[in-house]
Amino acid sequence: MNKGLESDNTEGVRDLRQTLQSLKEVWMNIGLERVDNHEGISVKVLLDNGAMGMFADRKFIEKNGFKLEKLERLVRIQNVNRTGNSGGLVTHEIEVNVYYQGHVERIKLDVCNLGKTEVILGILWLAIHNLEINWETREVKMTRYLMLCGKNREKKEKRELRKRRE
Repeated sequence: MNKGLESDNTEGVRDLRQTLQSLKEVWMNIGLERVDNHEGISVKVLLDNGAMGMFADRKFIEKNGFKLEKLERLVRIQNVNRTGNSGGLVTHEIEVNVYYQGHVERIKLDVCNLGKTEVILGILWLAIHNLEINWETREVKMTRYLMLCGKNREKKEKRELRKRRE
């Protein structure tokens, strides 16, 4: 009888681990637009609250012809397992327009090696956008933004400009 209980308990633990592992990753499809020629592509991005920055994969960037901008200072980044990134120091970034559910903003992405992941949006971006995530369906909604978000700054500036004109 104990063997049956242990087996059931082990299965429950395994199911819980699989569930927790799947909750770590949330993906969403966004539009990325090159700022130099306004050509756009759809890309699957990883929302990663463990990442401190915003990153684009070097091979993905080269394949899609994004214009690289050299950084004034090199940046050292670590992978999730605390090892150095295989691409070494970050030497370049790209500037892109991001489109998602009517939201548009211009951001800069550090270029590094991400393997199979094309773009990662980290904790700062996530905190500024305060996304609504349905963990069961993985649906992501952008219904609330902090004032730091470019979309809200523009709205605030327009309101202030209207007030001055009145």
